[in-house]
Amino acid sequence: MSGIYIHIPFCKQACHYCDFHFSTSMKKKDEMVLALAKEIRMRKNEFALLNSAQSDNQIETIYFGGGTPSVLSNEEINFLIAEVYKNYNVIENPEITLEANPDDLSSERILELSKSPINRLSIGIQSFYEDDLKMMNRAHNSAEAINCLKEATKYFDNISLDLIYGIPGMSDEMWKQNIETALSFGIPHISSYALTVEPKTALRKLIDTGKIAEPQDEVASNHFMILVETLQQNGFIHYELSNFGKENYFSKNNSAYWLGKKYIGIGPSAHSYDGEKRGWNIANNSLYLKSIQENILPIETETLSKSDRYNEYIMTGLRTIWGVSLDRIEKEFGLDYLDYLKKQVQKFLNDDLVFIESNILKPTPKGKFLTDGIASDLFYLNLEE
Repeated sequence: MSGIYIHIPFCKQACHYCDFHFSTSMKKKDEMVLALAKEIRMRKNEFALLNSAQSDNQIETIYFGGGTPSVLSNEEINFLIAEVYKNYNVIENPEITLEANPDDLSSERILELSKSPINRLSIGIQSFYEDDLKMMNRAHNSAEAINCLKEATKYFDNISLDLIYGIPGMSDEMWKQNIETALSFGIPHISSYALTVEPKTALRKLIDTGKIAEPQDEVASNHFMILVETLQQNGFIHYELSNFGKENYFSKNNSAYWLGKKYIGIGPSAHSYDGEKRGWNIANNSLYLKSIQENILPIETETLSKSDRYNEYIMTGLRTIWGVSLDRIEKEFGLDYLDYLKKQVQKFLNDDLVFIESNILKPTPKGKFLTDGIASDLFYLNLEE
């Protein structure tokens, strides 16, 4: 099984913390939709050429990410979905997700979407507090966040929402209230991330000029522990570091990334993976359009070395409920890698940050927030040179 990710590189305005690829000018939107459809057609034989097993050629998920995919009209979204169906072998009842912002989700729009092939909404709430939304330069306000969830839950069963923690000035009580508000709508999936300060973002500049306080790791760590405890008490499974889902509501699209499944990324800056090579499209709308119009795929690729594949498995495995299988390490990478892992992991075992059960390595509750740092210490570096 495989997936298709479609990157919609447009936003109404730039959130202060965001470093994803997008444009706030909609001038080339019509042109972009046609180019995305053309890239879908141009790449239709990729899986068939790469895989002999028929099941590998089937599309299980279609995901509209961005940017802000909800800036597209329903007609444009349906047009792109139809192009996927025309050119790929799509399973019956695939997961088709649309990322959307509350300000795009009027009652009328939600009703329209419910009649489309979209069967999962991922809504970028981030916070229910007005001050937080203004600080982050979100395009919606608190009332729109509440109203869109009231309406969306009438028509969609499979909904995810995003929340950001570790925001300067947010107390533990405020963070608890954000979570409780989300839970009050019966949402079956929540993705939650610490506020991260990326270079060259407006947030970095605001912090450097003293207009906003630097986010504190200790605050983010406390918020994370509150999040995990509260959601688990409410029947959520913490299946990936930043993702929590009720039974049968895990994101199939995101789970495919973490489990190393193949996927094609369509659109500017979109990434692809075929099991051996990773590719990425050019992150420039004008150059992307020019290339597609000239029938040239604007993609760069790299073949992953054994060390690359091992490091990716360590990173994704430790972040998920499935952990890192020591049996798989030995079988796929060899005894050298297994011995190295056992040696490197010992200090984390001693500090009760990870544990091994049934030959599966996983982080302890104490170690979960530190997962990425632990993983980087377990990476196998330059051993093939």
